[in-house]
Amino acid sequence: MIEFAPYLAVAFIYLWVAADYWRSAKKQNNAKAPVANPRTGFGARLRWHTAIIAIGLLLHGGLLYHTLFNHGLNLGFANALSAIFWLTVLIYWLTDLKQHLHSLQAFVLPPAAFFVILQKLMPETHVLPYAGLALFKVHLIIAMLAYSLFTFAALHALLMMVAERNLHRKPTLIQLPDFPPLLTMETLLFRVIGFGFLLLTFTLVTGVMFSEQIFGQAVKLNHKNIFTILSWLIFGGLLLGRYSYGWRGRKAIRWTLSGFVVLLLAYAGSKFVLEVLLNR
Repeated sequence: MIEFAPYLAVAFIYLWVAADYWRSAKKQNNAKAPVANPRTGFGARLRWHTAIIAIGLLLHGGLLYHTLFNHGLNLGFANALSAIFWLTVLIYWLTDLKQHLHSLQAFVLPPAAFFVILQKLMPETHVLPYAGLALFKVHLIIAMLAYSLFTFAALHALLMMVAERNLHRKPTLIQLPDFPPLLTMETLLFRVIGFGFLLLTFTLVTGVMFSEQIFGQAVKLNHKNIFTILSWLIFGGLLLGRYSYGWRGRKAIRWTLSGFVVLLLAYAGSKFVLEVLLNR
């Protein structure tokens, strides 16, 4: 139980901030005061949320360091997803400092809390045999950043969907008071996707180089590589549609979520089947 306490503490921090935001946002909505004063009331509470999330990130990062680098690089299913969501929360936290995306924490923090608990409940060992190779380290770092950026983009797209429904006064279970303007959210979405697409491209290139170096084969047509290439094509098509035809709104959201689901199948899906179901 003592060993489980730090994981519970991180999950509690994430969930408390998300729940407190929802409660405070609902109160703000009922008060019909959509603009938060940064010094008092709702605005001051948001500043506290930023500080508390930072504490959660530090604790979560320490737990990841302990489990990831235990007798080598242990990147099992739960560890990998916990690391991806740690990076996703970090990306949110850094972005929020400038863009004030407080409402996104209600989408980002609950799954991060779930996966930090899963990290402890599923302490599987999957030590990577090539962790010492410089090319593999570069490939892994770029890949994790790319996956985290696209996770952030998918959650941001969901927030845009909710914001659009609220703007058009359509029925929705989610009522939040401080959505940024949709154009601002859309601009941020494509910036994140553009950077993520660049990193995903480098991931594919370094993956080819690593495969050639270790296996003597540039591309292995397995489940992971096929779905990764397919997601790369989807996000590339979305960016092409954006800058050539001005795609935006619901079309951009649908393509973003489709690309993310395919990418999720490529990485998390393959790891779950191999490590959890087949125990390899």
